[in-house]
Amino acid sequence: MMIWIFLPAYNEEASLVKLLPKIKEKLESKAQPYHIVVVNDGSVDRTQLILEEQSKTLPLTIISHPINRGLGETERDGFEHIARHCDNGDVVVRLDCDDTHEPDYIFDLSKKLEEGFDVVNTSRFRPGGGQMGVSAYRATISRIANVFTWLVFQISGVRDYSCGYRAYKAQVVKDAVDVFGNNFIQLRGLGFTSTLEMIVKLHLLGCRFAEVPFILRYDQKQSDSKMVSSITSLGYMIMSVLYWWPFGGWRNQYKGLRSLYRTSREEAVSRFNCRTGHRSVLNRMGF
Repeated sequence: MMIWIFLPAYNEEASLVKLLPKIKEKLESKAQPYHIVVVNDGSVDRTQLILEEQSKTLPLTIISHPINRGLGETERDGFEHIARHCDNGDVVVRLDCDDTHEPDYIFDLSKKLEEGFDVVNTSRFRPGGGQMGVSAYRATISRIANVFTWLVFQISGVRDYSCGYRAYKAQVVKDAVDVFGNNFIQLRGLGFTSTLEMIVKLHLLGCRFAEVPFILRYDQKQSDSKMVSSITSLGYMIMSVLYWWPFGGWRNQYKGLRSLYRTSREEAVSRFNCRTGHRSVLNRMGF
């Protein structure tokens, strides 16, 4: 089994020199095969040079955007690349690149997948979890956002909807790309909305979710925050409408997918495959 580590990066020269060695030490200490994929989203600092230097001693693939495209397109490109190259039995772990997500949790996430879950979140809101270095304002906004998303989507097993530190069975990533295609992450221009959208789409697919507690180390953050709260909040509102819209919204468009996927993965992917033209009016309009 290979563990694929996916890191979205934008101006992370100060963080990468700390994070990459920690990933290497953690995984190689247990002789775990791994490969790191970094999507450099148009960084204007020394991020690209550092990645090229690190690739000489690490199993590292660099995907570079010539200009900054945002987290949504960065995540789309990274997951699609991994889906093309991974094996069904592999594990995909996505971490933030700013050194706020400690690699120590990688094996906790992987172990939880072995219990039969398809996607495992890290959660600040489980017993034993928490966050360090987060302002009271930011912590309050995060709590409100998670309560809102729980009320709207109510995905079993999920409390922390906005943290991007997750492990996925490679098989479900490949299936999601086949089913949703370019619309696996539709709301690409709306800040950090993609972090939530992936959970929602995998819920529609029929994935089973679990969480492990973790501590967000915001006190270790080396770079400026890239999140614009107003844009991400707008994205959450738009996604809520798209999910519940009665005329071709996501719930109606993919009606029956979840139950079929849990019964027969192959039949579900075949019937709902994006290449068969299974698209709603909203999809054809770009939503």
